[in-house]
This record gives sequence, structure tokens and C-alpha cells, in this order.
Amino acid sequence: MTPNVVADRRIAPRFAMVLAAEIVELPSGAKFNARSSDVSRTGCYIDMLNPIPSGSKVRIRLTHGHEVFNAIAKIVYVSPGLGMGLQFEDAVSADQLAMLDRWFSEEPSL
Repeated sequence: MTPNVVADRRIAPRFAMVLAAEIVELPSGAKFNARSSDVSRTGCYIDMLNPIPSGSKVRIRLTHGHEVFNAIAKIVYVSPGLGMGLQFEDAVSADQLAMLDRWFSEEPSL
């Protein structure tokens, strides 16, 4: 019998960051306020009791101090009653990624 092993497919280190998150489901425009529990250059995990279905596209806004990170993302997995994993689209600007890197320099990685 083979043990059930889940591979960690992340390509970027994660950082434990609790940030205010605003999620807007596209194209419906439904808005949700939540919080992140970890963030990377390629995505984040959002704590939400009623997560948005896997495969949905969203606009995410993360706030850290007076700075705001904005991106379009896809819901790549859902943990019912807990939250959801988001993958940022490739179009995240260099300025936005530099801002994330600056935030990460202040936080321990997971």
C-alpha cells in the first residue's frame, strides 16, 4: 500500500502574512472581505468560511500598512469552510512584485 503523499508544487517560498484582503469575483462583481494567511510571489491562501469555487477568476487586493497589492488571480483549490488557494496571473507588474519582495523581507518564510 502506498502512503498518501501530497506533493508541494509551489515554485516560490511562502511567507506567513496576515493581511486584509478584498476579493472581487469576476465577472459577477461580488465583493468579499477576508484575510490572507500566507503569501508568495505566485499566489496566496485566503481564509474564508465560504470560499469561491475552484476555477473562478478574481481580483485580489492585499493591504500592508499604506501599500496595496492588486492582481487578477484564479482559485486553484478550495478547503470547504476554511479558505482557498489563489494563483496570481502572469501579468503581475514588476512594481507590484517588488512591493511583495519588500513585504517579504520583513517576514519569516514558511
